[in-house]
Amino acid sequence: MLHEIIHLTEHILHHNWSLLPLLFITYLVMGILEHTTGDHAKNIIQKTGASGPIWGSLLGIIPQCGFSAAASYFYVGRVVTMGTLIAVYMSTSDEMLPIMISEQVSPQTIVKILASKVIIAIITGFLVEIFFGWYARRKKKPRDFVLGSTCGSDCCATTKAGIAKTALVHTVKVFFFIFIISIAIELIIHHIGEDALAAVFVSVPVVGQTIAAVMGLVPNCASSVVITQLYLDGIIGAGPMMSGLLVSAGMGLLVLFEENRHLKENLMITGILLGSGIAWGCLIEFLGITF
Repeated sequence: MLHEIIHLTEHILHHNWSLLPLLFITYLVMGILEHTTGDHAKNIIQKTGASGPIWGSLLGIIPQCGFSAAASYFYVGRVVTMGTLIAVYMSTSDEMLPIMISEQVSPQTIVKILASKVIIAIITGFLVEIFFGWYARRKKKPRDFVLGSTCGSDCCATTKAGIAKTALVHTVKVFFFIFIISIAIELIIHHIGEDALAAVFVSVPVVGQTIAAVMGLVPNCASSVVITQLYLDGIIGAGPMMSGLLVSAGMGLLVLFEENRHLKENLMITGILLGSGIAWGCLIEFLGITF
């Protein structure tokens, strides 16, 4: 068993080593983008009004690690609506984009996935406004709060050196997740077979989408890494992949539960996000949509 793991480790390191420079370049570009557009994007969403779900979806797709967290702060402060919050959560892709870029997935495929997430997020956001908007509007007044750091210590940087250091740290962390997850997937495939693993997600309707969506709820980049890697390895299809990525809201839910004192409201938002992700994944699977 030990010899098998050592051999597998060497194989995966050899196969994935080329990802490091691509991941670093991707995170460096994303860091520069976040540094130059972050405040502007947050100012836009504060002024969205009735078109909040549209702007939330479009801005959420921008690879900014703290944007879903910022949306949570804005919701707690009653600056944005529940529909806008859900739209941001569903369009956020967490680690999906850098992994697909580093794995050299075709640009057409990436654009199709991102565009689908935006469209789904917009539709869901407006549906939430229609059916659940009354709940948020019953609040008598906005809550006073201080908008602190909306991204973790490995996310924020204000100088070129800080951006480069952050990109390097994020690259190493995500590469480590990919490495560990790849070993786990390979061991599972070796012992039970790829077909048996894939069957877990496709044999029973809704089960695959539910498993992926529950994984996506975990407020850690590992969840989107797992879902993206399973999709790229051909273990799961477009339906479960979308279910998982639609609920992978980064640190957004964690900030919501930390800052919003209304537990029932937090659980309702989480339930709406989870149910929507599963429903859209099932619809994609039923229609036979591929990317």
